[in-house]
Amino acid sequence: MWLLDQWAERHILDAQTKGEFDNLPGSGEPLTLDDDSHVPVELRAGYRLLKNAGCLPPELEQRKEALALADLLNGVRQDDPRHAELSKRLALLELEVTSGRSEHRLFTR
Repeated sequence: MWLLDQWAERHILDAQTKGEFDNLPGSGEPLTLDDDSHVPVELRAGYRLLKNAGCLPPELEQRKEALALADLLNGVRQDDPRHAELSKRLALLELEVTSGRSEHRLFTR
């Protein structure tokens, strides 16, 4: 890894002297960093990669689904046959979210 570090550092310094980093978008502005202090150190890189790929942890996916179901349920009349089914699904999702139980998959897309 030592040679690779030197090689990368040399290329970065060459690019700096050529001015290739000048006038880049966002130059001079502070970086917006995510607060990942709640994620264990050994999982942060993986979580960041999955987040950038558009994947969510099951807990967040369940919360998103519960909010969508609640909105859908508000638009359905109580005498509609779908109302009971949607209510049961929402109650189950709320139970899973509050109990912290997640799906078998690590991440969903």
